[in-house]
Amino acid sequence: MTRVCFYPGSFDPITLGHVDIVARALRLFDEVVVGVGIHPGKAPLFSPTERIAMIEAECGSLAKSARARLTVVTFEGLTVAAARKAGASAMIRGIRDSTDLDYEMQLAGTNSAMAPAIDTIFLPASPGLRHIAANLVRQIAEMGGDVTAMVSKDVAKRLAKRFQRSKV
Repeated sequence: MTRVCFYPGSFDPITLGHVDIVARALRLFDEVVVGVGIHPGKAPLFSPTERIAMIEAECGSLAKSARARLTVVTFEGLTVAAARKAGASAMIRGIRDSTDLDYEMQLAGTNSAMAPAIDTIFLPASPGLRHIAANLVRQIAEMGGDVTAMVSKDVAKRLAKRFQRSKV
């Protein structure tokens, strides 16, 4: 039986924190399905196609190294419905701090009520990555700051191009 987990998020953009969670999930599961959430009320910086390309570029080699499968999909609507569609027995959530934990505990409880067969697994952020949040990365990049400690060089270049900045 193949062990599949679902890792949902906006990944706008994918950060080193996201990559760390994917790498660790790939060691635990046979397949990690990264779900790029599409929310009609949000205006993302990168299109779903761009976010998928970044995730595949950043995490594809990790899957090969772990001898696991990485699949990247988009989804709208309920996360548990997308996890169920992916055939996942678990959802992975990264936790940076107690604020994340409080929020994620509420989500996990609600998701469990809707889909009791899908467990939520919390992975604490690695110590050197706990401060990284995609919204802060976007803000720093928009103001011309250096984000290379928070995202890969390729993602930093994409951000600089998006904001028409030459400094990375």
